[in-house]
Amino acid sequence: MKTRLLLAMALLASTAAAATTYPLTITDMDGHTQTIRQEPQHVILQDGRDVLTLALLDRDNPFRRVVAWNNLPKKQDTQTWDLLKSRWPQASKIVDMGFSDQGQVNLESVLAQKPDLMIAQLRAKPALQQSGVLNTLTSLHIPVVFVDYELHPAQNTAPSVTLLGKVLNRESEAKAYTDFYQQKFDRITKAVAAVPDKPRVFIEPIAGNSDNCCFTHSHNGWGGLVEAVGGKNIGSELLPGNAGFVALEKIIAMKPDVYIMTGSKRPNGNVLPFGYGVSSQAITPVFQTLLKRTGLAQIEPVKQGRVYGVYHHFYNHPYNIIGMEILAKDLYPQQFADLRPVDDFHTIVKTFTHLPDDAIALSYPDNQ
Repeated sequence: MKTRLLLAMALLASTAAAATTYPLTITDMDGHTQTIRQEPQHVILQDGRDVLTLALLDRDNPFRRVVAWNNLPKKQDTQTWDLLKSRWPQASKIVDMGFSDQGQVNLESVLAQKPDLMIAQLRAKPALQQSGVLNTLTSLHIPVVFVDYELHPAQNTAPSVTLLGKVLNRESEAKAYTDFYQQKFDRITKAVAAVPDKPRVFIEPIAGNSDNCCFTHSHNGWGGLVEAVGGKNIGSELLPGNAGFVALEKIIAMKPDVYIMTGSKRPNGNVLPFGYGVSSQAITPVFQTLLKRTGLAQIEPVKQGRVYGVYHHFYNHPYNIIGMEILAKDLYPQQFADLRPVDDFHTIVKTFTHLPDDAIALSYPDNQ
C-alpha cells in the first residue's frame, strides 16, 4: 500500500511539473512570437486533418476543443472520417466552416463560436492574409498559431507537435510522441547516410485524379519526404513552384530509378484507395490500370518493376514518419529489409492515441 501511495504521489508530481503555465509566450512555425493568455478551449482548425495531431494530445477526445474546422477528412479521406465519427460521434455536429487555403470563410459564423485559438497550416498563411482573416482575428486578440507538416515536413513536424503540446497544456503527451518520432527518423537518416548512390525518384501524388500525367511536388509535401530519406526528387529539379504537372517526356528523359504513386479513398475510383478497411486485392486492379496509362511503359522503373504505392495523407500528416519509412523501404530495399512501417503505424495508434486500431492499407505492394 505504501509503495502504491508513493507511486501515485510521484505520478501527480510529474503531471504537475509538466503542466503549462499561462500566460505563455511561444514562437510558431512562421517565426511569429505571441502570448497565449490562457489554456485554449475553443479551437478553430484551418486544416481539419490537424485533428490527428490533437489525437496525440487530447487523446480521450481530440474534438473536445474544436468549435469549427475545415473537414478535409470527409472530403478527401472518407475511411478516416468514418473511423473518427464512429469513435467520436460529436465530430459530425461540428460545423464545417470551410476555412480553406484560399481564405474563403464565413467569418461571422466562425466568430459566433467564440474561438480562443486558431491552428493553421503555414502553407495557408498568404491566402489568409489576403482575405483579411488574420487581421480580423488579430484585432480581436484571437491568437493564430501556424504549424507545418507540408512545406518542410522533416524539419517542422516534430517541432509543430511540441509547439501545440505547449499551447494546449499537453507537453508530456507531445514529448512522448516526438521522442518516438525522432528515434525512427534518426535510424532512417543514419542508414541513408551510408548509401553512396542515392536513387532518382519521381513521385505522383493522387495518381489517377487527373487525366493528365504527371502531377508532382517540389521540395515540399511528398517531394520533401522523398528528400528527407535521401532520394533525388525529380519534381524539385523541374518545378518552379511547390507543385505542378510535369510532361511525361521530361520524366522519361530524367531516367528515374523509382516511381511512386500515392492515393486515398475518394469519389474518383481511378485513385489508389489506400486507407482504413481496404485490402491489397482492392488496390491491385487500380494500380495495374494506372500503369497502363499512355506512355508510362516507357519509364525505366515501370519496365523494371520498381513502382510502388503509398497512402497519400502522410504528406501533410503528423504521422509522416511512417510515410518516410515506407519510402525508405521502396528506395533502399536491402538497407531497410527489417523495417516494418505498418507495425510502427499501429504502435503510434495504440501507444499515443485512443483512435481505433483498425486494419489499414498503407502501401503497395503489400510487403511492408
